[in-house]
Amino acid sequence: RAAPVSGAKALMDYQCRFLAEAQGEGLNFVLGVAVPVTSLCPCSKAISDYGAHNQRGTIRIETRSAGIVWIEELIDIAEASASSPVYALLKREDERHLTMQAYENPVFVEDMVRNAAVRLRADPRIDWFRVRADNQESIHNHNAFAQVAWTRPGFCVPRSPPREHP
Repeated sequence: RAAPVSGAKALMDYQCRFLAEAQGEGLNFVLGVAVPVTSLCPCSKAISDYGAHNQRGTIRIETRSAGIVWIEELIDIAEASASSPVYALLKREDERHLTMQAYENPVFVEDMVRNAAVRLRADPRIDWFRVRADNQESIHNHNAFAQVAWTRPGFCVPRSPPREHP
């Protein structure tokens, strides 16, 4: 992945999984990704004279679909739902760009989940999804998370729910 300003390239690590279960004549197939992201706290931005605190988090998306959904599409949705993406290699000009991008796009974990859910619901291929955002809080003694699941009306979710990400 190329850094946004310098173009410095390095490999990103995304956890991906396929879970498939045969149920009689049917197949229960779930595609999942875990995407590292950055979020900037809207409250911190609102009350601070200088900057705001950032968190690194993970957005996990799991889908069942009627058509092919690519891992890269889910990664793009997760990254677009956060304050900014995460990169493996950054130069100073990249760090400046990303911290300013995050500052202009503050989001809580609930916002990240909602942002991803809106995009996923709009995709006619997707029949079911679960989105979970977890932030490793930088100034609190706890982490923050939010989760939502949705089923397209008329879609029958198999009785056996997919296992959670480890």
